[in-house]
Amino acid sequence: LSTHNDSGDEEPTSQSDRSELQGTLKLLVSKLDDLSTCNDLIAKHGAALQRSLTELEGLKVTIEGGEKIKAVNERATLFRITSNAMINACRDFLDLAETHSRRWQRALQYEREQRTHLEETIEQLAKQHNSLERAWREAPTLASSSPSAPTTNKGEPASDEDEDTEYFDAMEDSPAFITVTASESSQGTAAVKWRSAPAPSKRRTRVPDKPNYSLNLWSIMKNCIGKELSKIPMPVNFNEPLSMLQRLTEDLEYHELLDKAARCESSLEQMCLVAAFSVSSYSTTVHRTAKPFNPLLGETYELDRLEEFGYRSLCEQVSHHPPAAAHHVISQRGWTLWQEITIASKFRGKYLSIMPLGTIHLQFHSSGNHYVWRKVTSTVHNIIVGKLWIDQSGDIEIVNHRTKEACQLKFSPYSYFSRDVPRKVTGVVADSSGQAHYILSGTWDDKMESAKILQSSRGGSGSEGKQKTVYQTLSPKLLWKKYPLPENAENMYYFSSLALTLNEPEEGVAVTDSRLRPDQRLMEDGRWDEANAEKQRLEEKQRAVRRRREGCPGPLCCASEYEGYQPLWFHQRRDSLTGETSFVYKGGYWETKESQDWNICPDIF
Repeated sequence: LSTHNDSGDEEPTSQSDRSELQGTLKLLVSKLDDLSTCNDLIAKHGAALQRSLTELEGLKVTIEGGEKIKAVNERATLFRITSNAMINACRDFLDLAETHSRRWQRALQYEREQRTHLEETIEQLAKQHNSLERAWREAPTLASSSPSAPTTNKGEPASDEDEDTEYFDAMEDSPAFITVTASESSQGTAAVKWRSAPAPSKRRTRVPDKPNYSLNLWSIMKNCIGKELSKIPMPVNFNEPLSMLQRLTEDLEYHELLDKAARCESSLEQMCLVAAFSVSSYSTTVHRTAKPFNPLLGETYELDRLEEFGYRSLCEQVSHHPPAAAHHVISQRGWTLWQEITIASKFRGKYLSIMPLGTIHLQFHSSGNHYVWRKVTSTVHNIIVGKLWIDQSGDIEIVNHRTKEACQLKFSPYSYFSRDVPRKVTGVVADSSGQAHYILSGTWDDKMESAKILQSSRGGSGSEGKQKTVYQTLSPKLLWKKYPLPENAENMYYFSSLALTLNEPEEGVAVTDSRLRPDQRLMEDGRWDEANAEKQRLEEKQRAVRRRREGCPGPLCCASEYEGYQPLWFHQRRDSLTGETSFVYKGGYWETKESQDWNICPDIF
């Protein structure tokens, strides 16, 4: 896998880079020598020309000839004065260049030494931090008296620096509206009750506990600043035993929201449930700081929950660089969902940004309502030192393309100085004319509520001078509530009940299914050294297949990656609503599963 640096601002560290720098400096010195020689020659030839003209003046010539020689002499004198000025300027430039060249070389050497010193210091700090954590674990009786990290009111660690204010304005997450609840007599206050979704007895309820390996994240990440993380081989030590395809399937954990939405007669009420569903997909991320496995090209993952919940889900990795997965779900309870997601990620030193690119489509069968939205940015903080924690921030616009109704959702970034509840999400559901009908509020890790608007009015100016809208609403109704995590979740990668079942071996799945991926299975079993060796084998096998497909002469071939590759179950189509070209399901998977004829599948494991 390529590990080139695309930041363009990293100082040379390799021997070849240093040789190139020294060669450039030698070339500059030789050019300055050439310029100095030219200066000397101009001075020499200028003086000779002046002497020749003086000698001409001494000769006996006609008056007219003498006037011409005099004019030429004056021009030569002007030329010599100008040349002298240029020569002096060049000499000054040479002196400055020589002085500053030495100064720049000293400064460059100093910066290189400082950078090396800083890297060593931070690495030492990370090691000391790990040692302190180990000492704390080995002396639990002292834990109650030890000073603890500042936490938010949700139990998450607050930043021990003001680093978050570098990225977000402290008041940026203030709502653009104020709500006032109307009297209780106007409507009932009973919250919507959702039935629990216990896993059927045949599904597993645990995975092997995560081994207590000592990890030094900085030793790997320090060489990744500014790079695309999908191009950097990472050991399984930083993974969880699920692939990105399985993580994408976790979006369906609260599928019953869509089942209920399919039965709604009001498209605005339906929009509220769709919005709650879009938020619910982030609830699994709050403690999940480990990264999923990057799927191999052609890897698939199916989730057949037709008997229990009426839906079937299929994912396929359709591109490797950039990594992209296509997903298709159809439910007997009245809806179809499809999406193609490309993950772009950048390590920025103190934090890691994960930007899911792509569009999510949801269509209800009976009404034809077609909803479209995109995902927000995820940020992993405290990469170098401290406990990792995840934040979601940005805006989601959900549009019903049949009715032109829309919902604007705002995920407020965490701020150390904000009095608001952490992980806050607010939103407004409006009709096609822009008239607001529902206010949505809650947090992406816990619950979402909706409140019907009775009337709205323009309020006074807010803290930033912006006029805010005041909505009078009925009492809020619960739309969605997160399921509690299983017992012992902290030792099982903080998996939800659904996540615990995703990698459970299952009969009859495609030979490319993530459940059959050997490095992921070894990692789940706690055999991490073997998993790392297997991961390297699979990645090299994938590269060899690509070289054969493209006719590459060897591993250093620079042909465009995976050019001409065609996925098995998805094909590219242009969407008439968004105008985007994306991979959509072309059919055939479930019929192939029925016949159990997987001969068309590639050998990727």
